[in-house]
Amino acid sequence: MTKMTKPNSAEALPINTILAGDCIEIMNGLPAASVDLIFADPPYNLQLKGELHRPDNSRVDAVDDEWDQFSSFRAYDEFTRGWLKAARRLLKPDGAIWVIGSYHNIFRVGAALQDEGYWILNDVVWRKSNPMPNFRGKRFTNAHETMIWASKSEGAKYTFNYEALKALNEGIQMRSDWVLPICNGGERLKDAAGDKAHPTQKPQALLHRVLVGSTKPGDVVLDPFFGTGTTGAVAKMLGRDWIGIEREEKYREVAEKRIASVRRLDKASLEVSASKRAEPRVPFGQLVERGMLRPGEELLSMNGRHKAKVRADGTLIGNDIKGSIHQVGAHLEGAPSCNGWTYWCFKRDGKTVPIDVLRQQIRSEMS
Repeated sequence: MTKMTKPNSAEALPINTILAGDCIEIMNGLPAASVDLIFADPPYNLQLKGELHRPDNSRVDAVDDEWDQFSSFRAYDEFTRGWLKAARRLLKPDGAIWVIGSYHNIFRVGAALQDEGYWILNDVVWRKSNPMPNFRGKRFTNAHETMIWASKSEGAKYTFNYEALKALNEGIQMRSDWVLPICNGGERLKDAAGDKAHPTQKPQALLHRVLVGSTKPGDVVLDPFFGTGTTGAVAKMLGRDWIGIEREEKYREVAEKRIASVRRLDKASLEVSASKRAEPRVPFGQLVERGMLRPGEELLSMNGRHKAKVRADGTLIGNDIKGSIHQVGAHLEGAPSCNGWTYWCFKRDGKTVPIDVLRQQIRSEMS
């Protein structure tokens, strides 16, 4: 269960907890360099002038809450710089931040991010597949929001699960324009009166993509504008720890109930596709040392045109060439380079087996 409380000291990080109060004050009371990722959905400062109505004269449930109202752009900028400074202090050296906003505020936030020392990695356009129409017909329909992804500083390391995002996108490199629906239907949380529990609840799909792409299981994710807890719910499901900060009691109550009902996925389900470069290096000689291949054993090229013999030091000899599995393969093919792991195979019980199978066996033991 989460607890709705203020941190007692800067010694302990209150993970998996909703903290009640002002986000700047609370962040300044948490341990420095303790958070892996921050996802922030700050007030947009929409500057609404009067009520908005549909063509049938029914009133649109727009964002007119007190927490989204600022006396001036200057006041909003001071607030933005304050929470961004506090947030940067909390990030680990390899931590990162995502901030989402609309045209009303995202450009001001972007400038403040750079002024505070963050390094912008990408801006991502969330294109809404089912946006609210423009009822007045005087402007384009606002069909997107913008997210800024930034590292703590220029040159800092950060988590980017490229292969996992590519897998989410059916094997195609993930682009910076994401087409996802707004939060509606059964996902939209309601209060006791049947009204929206929060006017700007973000869809779980958006947070799923952010957290799968830029965090690892066990990472700590902080949301300083927690609302009804989408960040916490998705983080819990994906095996990440989380911290929420929310000053409005009615939102904290909804988030508390929501997150309590979320089931954390098992370890196997949390594993994601990793880059080949991130996998442990296995020298070909290790296969020989462990007896998985024997000195003198014959390897065959996958195309069936060439042969080579394994030597005791993990090199091959084939025709007039001696060297590594890569060098020999490249020479025999007359190519500038060759991936020996995918080029060579061996025979076992009458079957042809790629030598990469043996490498993967060793890697599975290492992990």
